[in-house]
Amino acid sequence: MIFTVAIDGPAAAGKGTISRAVAEAFGFAHLDTGALYRAVGVKGGDPVQAAQGLTPEDLARDDLRTLEAGQAASRVAVIPEVRAALLAFQRRFARRPGGAVLDGRDIGTVICPEAEVKLFVTASADVRARRRWLELGGAAASRSLADVLAEVQERDARDMGRADAPLRAAEGAQVIDTSALSSAEAIAEAVALVRQTLGR
Repeated sequence: MIFTVAIDGPAAAGKGTISRAVAEAFGFAHLDTGALYRAVGVKGGDPVQAAQGLTPEDLARDDLRTLEAGQAASRVAVIPEVRAALLAFQRRFARRPGGAVLDGRDIGTVICPEAEVKLFVTASADVRARRRWLELGGAAASRSLADVLAEVQERDARDMGRADAPLRAAEGAQVIDTSALSSAEAIAEAVALVRQTLGR
């Protein structure tokens, strides 16, 4: 069975948590496409060469979830040659037998516009900044909540304003706003939407 679930949304909206849970619920393979860009960003050097030579080891690095890696990912993601180098890999993964869930920022719009299910997971910038700040340690974090909010807003502006594959909800995407939802509630909503399409 070929069945693709495309999940897009801004940083810290919950799309990674939802994507992993949806993949687990249906036995689908999962790809965090942001990890590809994070890996290219943290490799350093020429980003185009880094993207073309990406290895499984690069994706297994333990520093890919840092705020710095996220900022590096956002910077290299605006380079069209980097996006082109990673495009074929993502498309092959998306149409693999057995079903696949991909999460990122341009899955439903560019990578898999033919996906059977398209979700756009979002939340207010304030809520997303607070989540990221708590991940970093909250009051014990090296950054203030105001600094994290500024970084979230800066990243949103860069991701939504880039010329190539800007962040936006795909045509026909179901929007899940997680601002006032628990993880369990957001996951349940996403799973129900996928199950509804599978049942047709």
